[in-house]
Amino acid sequence: MKKFILAAFLCIGVNGFAQLIQFGPQVSYNITSPITKDFSSKSAGTGMGVAGFARVNLLMFYGQGELGYAKSKFSVSQTGIGETEYELSGTDATLLIGFKIVPLGKLGNVRIFAGYNWKNYSDIKANNSLNYIALEKNNSSFLGGVGVDLWKLTLDYRYLAGVTDLDPSSRSVKTAVSNISLGFKFL
Repeated sequence: MKKFILAAFLCIGVNGFAQLIQFGPQVSYNITSPITKDFSSKSAGTGMGVAGFARVNLLMFYGQGELGYAKSKFSVSQTGIGETEYELSGTDATLLIGFKIVPLGKLGNVRIFAGYNWKNYSDIKANNSLNYIALEKNNSSFLGGVGVDLWKLTLDYRYLAGVTDLDPSSRSVKTAVSNISLGFKFL
C-alpha cells in the first residue's frame, strides 16, 4: 500500500512539475535588415538558428530563457565605393517574459511576450572589394512578439530591434530582425 501511495504522489508531482517547467529544442528562421543612414543602400539577408529553451509557467504569466547558435546575413553599400556583405554566426541568448492572452484549454494557448536578446558573433565574414570592415562582436536587442502553443509545439514570431552600433567607425549600423521559431516541449 505504501508503494502505491508513493507512486501516486510521484505521478501527481511529475504532472504538476511538467505544468510548471517546460523545456525543449527549437529551430528558427530569421530575416536580418541593417538600419543605417550612412550608406546609400542596404539589403536584408536570411539565416537559421538552433536553440534550447526552458520555460517557467506561473498561472497566466511565464518566463523563458533560450540559448543557441544562429547565423544571419545582410549587406550595405556606398555609391562609388563598393558593397559589403556580412555573414555573422555565433551564440544567441534570449530572456523573455510573457502573458498567455487566450487559453485554449489542454490544447494550448496564445501568448504575447517581450524581452532581451544578446548575440556574440564568433564568426564574422565581411566580403568587400576594397578592404576589410571591422564589426562589433556583441549585439544587444530588445524584442517583442506573439506565439501559440498547440499540444507540445510552440510557434513564435518575434521582432528584434538592435540597440548596439555594430560599426566601430563613425558610421552607424544596427540590425532589425524578424524571426520565426518552431519548438517542441518535452514536458
